[in-house]
Parts: sequence; C-alpha cells; structure tokens
Amino acid sequence: MSFSWAKPYEPKSGLSKWFDDRLPLPRLVYGAIGGGYPVPRNLNYFWNFGVLAGIFLMVQIVTGITLAMHYYSSVDGAFNSVEHIMRNVNAGWMLRYAHANGASFFFIVVYIHIFRGLFYGSYKAPRELIWMLGLVIYLLMMATAFMGYVLPWGQMSYWGAQVITGFFSAFPLVGEPVRIWLLGGYSPDQAALTRFFSLHYLMPFVIAGVVILHIWSLHIPGSNNPTGVDVKSEKDTLPFHPFYTAKDGWFVGAVLTAFCLVLFFAPNALGHPDNYIPANPLATPAHIVPEWYFLPFYAILKAFTIDLILPAKLWGVLAMFGSILLLFLLPWLDNSPVRSGNYRPVFKRFFVILVIDVLVLGWAGGATVTPTVVAISQIATAYYFAHFLIILPLISKHENTLPLPSSISASALHGELQESAPIGTSKTAIAAAE
Repeated sequence: MSFSWAKPYEPKSGLSKWFDDRLPLPRLVYGAIGGGYPVPRNLNYFWNFGVLAGIFLMVQIVTGITLAMHYYSSVDGAFNSVEHIMRNVNAGWMLRYAHANGASFFFIVVYIHIFRGLFYGSYKAPRELIWMLGLVIYLLMMATAFMGYVLPWGQMSYWGAQVITGFFSAFPLVGEPVRIWLLGGYSPDQAALTRFFSLHYLMPFVIAGVVILHIWSLHIPGSNNPTGVDVKSEKDTLPFHPFYTAKDGWFVGAVLTAFCLVLFFAPNALGHPDNYIPANPLATPAHIVPEWYFLPFYAILKAFTIDLILPAKLWGVLAMFGSILLLFLLPWLDNSPVRSGNYRPVFKRFFVILVIDVLVLGWAGGATVTPTVVAISQIATAYYFAHFLIILPLISKHENTLPLPSSISASALHGELQESAPIGTSKTAIAAAE
C-alpha cells in the first residue's frame, strides 16, 4: 500500500548523499521510525511503553558500562567496591542508584507493555512472532536482573543466589549437576560471582539484539491498534514523525521526571535493606525474598506444599517456569477473531480479574509465609493457570462480541459505533461498548 504523505528519503548535503550511497543508514532509520513509516492514527498512550522500554534499556547499558569500570568481582572486594562507587567515585552514587532503579522502571514499563498486548490482542495473527520475541526479551531481562542482583554481594544477594540456583536441584538426575555447573561449585562463591558478572555485562547487548529483531518483525505487519482493525486505506495511518515522536517525546520526559524523583528522593524504596549487609554464608536472613518484579513467580513457587507423584518443590519450579512459557501459546489458546478487548465484554471482565490476581500473587510472594498467605497463593496460582488454559479458550468460543468499526479512520474521526454498528443496533449496546 502506498501513502501519498510518505516522502522518500532525500539527502540534504553532498556529504549526506556520499554517505547514503555507501552506507544508507539514515535512509534505514527514516524508513523505520521517521516520516516514511505509517502508523495507525488511533494509537493511545499504552503504545508509548515500547519506546520507554528502549529508553530504559539504554539507561541500563550506559550506567552498567560505567559502573563496571569501578566494580571488583571478588567475594572479598565486591561489597567494598560498591561502597567505593557510592562514596568515592564522582557521581558514583547517582550512577549506582540509576542502574538499580532503572532495572525496576524497566520492568514496570515492560509489564505494562505486556498487559497492553494481552488486552488488545497483540499476540494474534499475523503478529505471533512479535509477541514471542517480546517474551524472549522478557526472559533475558529476568536472567540479567537476577545475575545483577547477585553482584553487590550483600546478604540478600548471596542468599538470593543460593535459593534461586537451588531451583534447578529440584529436577531429578540432571538438576544438581546443572546447579553445580551454573555456580562453578557447590555454593555461591568466587566462581559464581565471576560468571554472573561476565554474563550480566554481556546480556544487555543480547537483549538489544533481540529488540532489533522485535522491531524488525513489527514493521512487517505493522502496529496493532486499540480497535484491532487492520489498516485499509491511507486515511487510517499517520507518519511516525512528527506525530508520534511528539506524542512519545513528552511522555518519555514525564516518565523520566518520575524516575529522577525516585532516584534523588527515594533511591532505596524499591530495594531491600539486607543488601547493605555484607554477604555471610553462616547467617541466613529471616525473610529471603527476590526483587519485587519476581514476587508473583515466587508466590507460585511457594504455592505447592504437598508431594503428589512428584515432590512439591519440583511442582513449584515447573509451575513457576510454566507460568511464563504458557504465554508463548496464547496465539493458539485465544481463537477469538476479535483482537481488541474493547469489543469483548466478557474478556474485559476476566482481564481485570487477571490483573488483580497477578497483584495478589506479587503481595503473597513478598509476605511472610503463614498458612493464610500460602492458601491465598494457591488460590491465585490456580486462577492464573485456569485463566489461560480454561477460561480464555472458552471465552473465545462462546463470547458475543460487539460490532467492530468499519475502519480505523471511522473509529478515530467519527466515533466507533456510529460508523460500524449495523442497522437496528440498540442504544444500550452502543452505550455498553462505549
């Protein structure tokens, strides 16, 4: 489909023409995110979080490279090197807090991005591979964050590494050898710290590579939109620049302002105080918890308390990994022809319940283990899997969806249902959809 507003890239000077003839990188950027890239004209602010994820990835890479220049990956010196960065390196405290809180903001942005995709059906054809590459990015983020959490070599770092690598020992036969291979020994020590530092430094660049594939695959079918209706004409789109660069730009500024407020006024709000205590293999913390962005999965792990054919620990580990892996199956679990949750009233209600359920899991993962907390974890875990494996397939088969707009432009310019509703559609149905 051709677009009259899409002007071809034209070098403005002799130097830029010379460069374009030999390495057309500016032309590639212009076609990918400039005035030559058509975007649905009705994208709302939930579509800003992909750009924000890229911004925070860059924050992590830049601050991480700088911190690595001063970090000493030794069990005898790691904790002291972090204190040295905080106290003696110029602006070291800011770099360290920016890196630590940048990880939290990165996960906040990615979680909103994922749930936006869940609500608006961004995993449906022809965007299945975009969704799967996004999940691969998320898994790489989790691995990178875990290894980075170990590096300060505080109490929670050490015991977090002990507990999380201990998950692998739940697998019969191969589990313990894999754990020993990961740690380079029988418990977290110098070999583990060296390996985690090397991999933590490498993984963000791997994530950046997969992000490029993610964006590349997005440009083939184009962006989804709040209606879930495909682009049908030039009127349905706008050039990415200047319309969406302006929209994304101010929103990025607002989020970075919030990031700076946390960085300067509450830098430890999202961390754990025990990590300011040097690692001690002989003193177990009273309450071992991972970082907040892992808490829902930690609650799923703790929900299994009974040996049933397999040990409870193994069930918990399988469920924890399975809670992420089943998201790869969403394009086939949800067979509804309608993408957007805006036109799926039953789906919308259960989506709200899912969001509440995940928040409950996060609370349960960080709470002290009591019979009540365990029971809540079990109920929330059961619902999480039931939502994707039972409820979602049933909804997709039996739900009566609302009428879709005739086009994106009709939805954006003239009101969704006035343009799309068939003759005889009641005002009650229109009001319910709105």
